[in-house]
Amino acid sequence: MKKYRILGVIPARGGSRTIPKKNIKPLLGKPLIAYTIVPALRSKLLTRVIVSSDNNEIIEISKRYGAEVPFIRPKELATDLALAMDVIKHAVLETERLEGKKYDYVVMLQPTTPLRTTEDIDNALKKLIETGADSVISVVNVGPMHPVRMKRIVDERLVDYAEEEMENMPKELLPPVYIRGGAIYAVKRDTLVNKRSFKGDDCRPYVMPEERSINIDSEMDFLLAEAVMRKMKWSHIKPIIHNRAAKSDSKVTAV
Repeated sequence: MKKYRILGVIPARGGSRTIPKKNIKPLLGKPLIAYTIVPALRSKLLTRVIVSSDNNEIIEISKRYGAEVPFIRPKELATDLALAMDVIKHAVLETERLEGKKYDYVVMLQPTTPLRTTEDIDNALKKLIETGADSVISVVNVGPMHPVRMKRIVDERLVDYAEEEMENMPKELLPPVYIRGGAIYAVKRDTLVNKRSFKGDDCRPYVMPEERSINIDSEMDFLLAEAVMRKMKWSHIKPIIHNRAAKSDSKVTAV
């Protein structure tokens, strides 16, 4: 496979509406963001892995686990209303400005999906490159949350959200439906920067299993992730900068 310049961007702002300091909240004793940084650094295809953040504590922890933080995210891109597209586009253009070189592909890796693996990252990128698609986005089967089972309430009456042949159909008879898992957004650089899109015209799926698609947005999600992750080995998730480890670890567990 031809060698491409591929930038991995981990967006991690300091604010969080649901969980304070969510991106560095301890998960099995390690900061949440570490479960994204370490697998990304092990990728055989990513040229560089950076973190985009406005928060000094997140920046310090990210560097400890090996990620680069070449700039501080502007305040206007760290609000509740800031769009991920604008955050990643800024990260790409700023990194290219500092390096003096353009990238071919970009991957957004959100810290809130800690069970994504290095293999997931590389397999999604291989699919993107080999198919010539504009993008590859990770998805997961919706399972029992199928749209034909969903309802709306209109004038106090229950109304079908989507047409269903008959009420309460067996799940085996329902057509497969997928939802974005949030783990991987891999896209051509020009599609993201010039068209301001994570998808482009040709978007391909990277289907991930439910157990690796847990997306943390609430305390309940943290509990679910911990329950699943306790059965796995995480010895590879460790800092690479040790001279400040004791001081920083006490800071992490106190979050």
